[in-house]
Amino acid sequence: MQDEYRTVARPGVHETEVNRSRFLCALAPAATEQEAQDFVARVRKDHTDATHNCFAYVIGADAAIQKASDDGEPGGTAGVPMLQMLLRRDMRYVVAVVTRYYGGVKLGAGGLIRAYGGSVGEALDTLGTLTRRRFRLATVTVDHQRAGKVQNDLRATGREVRDVRYGEAVTIEIGLPDAEVDAFRSWLADATAGTAGLELGGEAYGDA
Repeated sequence: MQDEYRTVARPGVHETEVNRSRFLCALAPAATEQEAQDFVARVRKDHTDATHNCFAYVIGADAAIQKASDDGEPGGTAGVPMLQMLLRRDMRYVVAVVTRYYGGVKLGAGGLIRAYGGSVGEALDTLGTLTRRRFRLATVTVDHQRAGKVQNDLRATGREVRDVRYGEAVTIEIGLPDAEVDAFRSWLADATAGTAGLELGGEAYGDA
C-alpha cells in the first residue's frame, strides 16, 4: 500500500471560458470505479445539451484504475490531458468531468489540450486537495477508572479517536502510523501501569 495519497477536498464545479467556449469542470472524490461512473452519468444527465462531456478518473492509492474519454473531441485532446493533470497533481480516488459548450471558435488540438487540462488544474486549485495517510487500526482496552484520562491524553497528543465502546472494560479505537506502534505501546504501558491492552487491526487511510 502507498503511504499516502492526495484527493480533492470536496465535490464542486469550476467554470472557465476559452475563446467563447464554456468549460465546466466538475470534480468529486470517488472511492470506487462504480462511484466514478455514476458521477459521470449524473453530470451527463445534467448537461444533455452540452457539446461534449469528457471525463477522467483515477481510482486506487497506487492509481491502479485510470480511465479517460474524449466524448467526441479529436482523439487525445480532452480525456488524456485531463487524466495527465490528475496524475501530475498526484490525485487519487477522484473523478473529473469537463462539460464544454461550444462558442463558435475552433481551438485546434493544442488549444483543446490546454483548455481541458487547464480546466482540471484550475478546478483543483479552487476546490482544494487533502492528503490521506496510511495508518494501522488499533484497539486499546482499558478499565473504566483510567479510560477518561487515556482518551484525554490521546486527543491531547493529536491521536484520532475513531470509536469508544463501553462494556466490562472500555475499548478505544484509534489510528496509528506503523512507525509509531512500538513507541505507542510503551506510552500506553506507562500511562496505565501496564493494565491496558493493545490489539492491532488492518490498515486504512485517514486525513493527514
